[in-house]
Amino acid sequence: MIMKAFLFFALLCFFVSTVSTSPLRYEAIFNFGDSLSDTGNFLLSGALAFPVIGKLPYGETFFRQPTGRCSDGRLVIDFVAEAFGLPYLPPYLSLKKGQAFEHGANFAVAGATAIDAEFLYEKKIGAVLWTNTSLNIQIDWFKKLKSSLCTSKKECHNYLKKSLFFVGEIGGNDYNYAAFVGGNIKQLRAFVPLVVEAITNATSLLIEEGAVELVVPGNLPIGCSAVYLTLFQSPNNGDYDPRNGCLKAMNAFAKYHNNQLKKALQKLREKYPHANIIYADNYAPAMRLSHAPLHYGFSSGTLTACCGGGGPYNFNNSARCGHIGSKACEDPNTYANWDGIHLTEAAYRYIAQSLINASFNVTPSSLI
Repeated sequence: MIMKAFLFFALLCFFVSTVSTSPLRYEAIFNFGDSLSDTGNFLLSGALAFPVIGKLPYGETFFRQPTGRCSDGRLVIDFVAEAFGLPYLPPYLSLKKGQAFEHGANFAVAGATAIDAEFLYEKKIGAVLWTNTSLNIQIDWFKKLKSSLCTSKKECHNYLKKSLFFVGEIGGNDYNYAAFVGGNIKQLRAFVPLVVEAITNATSLLIEEGAVELVVPGNLPIGCSAVYLTLFQSPNNGDYDPRNGCLKAMNAFAKYHNNQLKKALQKLREKYPHANIIYADNYAPAMRLSHAPLHYGFSSGTLTACCGGGGPYNFNNSARCGHIGSKACEDPNTYANWDGIHLTEAAYRYIAQSLINASFNVTPSSLI
């Protein structure tokens, strides 16, 4: 107890003395994932002719303009960059000839899957994919970029040991696509080993490339997501968690995925004892918001989308946020859900705070 008290006091003194951000612990951050962390790749890819994330109200809260982020403002990865005094991660597809991303890059693409797109086409799911840029393709992008960051083995070793790698969140879309074409829980569970394997394989590849500091986030409680609550409405009250109104079966599935991922990561730690592999729990902080929204300042709740086209959860598939017939709320800070699928900057801030405090013991002023 004495030692714990001393450590707490030491950390407290450190936090008080920290004015804006933590001392620079990492020199670069590399991120892989989907729309929860994409900072512009989907927009730059031209996958859609007129993507709604390329116009307001997306980006209205912080950047005051659309940036390709699927939210009203900053994402978890943005708050992580702030915490370590690093620039916001530029999307990989914005790289110009002769340019170097010495402080890192973002390879995440909205709609991306952990499993290769070819497999999903074989399963007759390909027609609903937003993009074919799976996790493997993102890893290939990193390998191409690496040669511009370091050349010799020693130089790469020194550079990469000071870099932080985020492998996800990813895998959510693999389940989303299957669910949106009619897949049931049993069918979704059959995807879990494949998704987890894809994530751990990517993590392993990055370690082989020289990464030693890696964060692998789990999935959010999808049973609290407006899109799932809308598409899988049930007349049976017993299907809903009385504490928060979320769909119990969907949240149980998200927990199953996360538990399988944690088990797989433990095996990776045994295989690569020199690497620091951190599991980032997205589920728990998101559930805390759902259990007590008012306590965390979400006076408009956590289940209803800020931006949408009506319905019990303000999610209308024919009038999604940014489309004709939709409207954004006046104050996104009072909502946890942004557009029915993604969260608001306010919710991402809280999740980022939980991650950073739990994993890195830093408390930047931007998160206070």
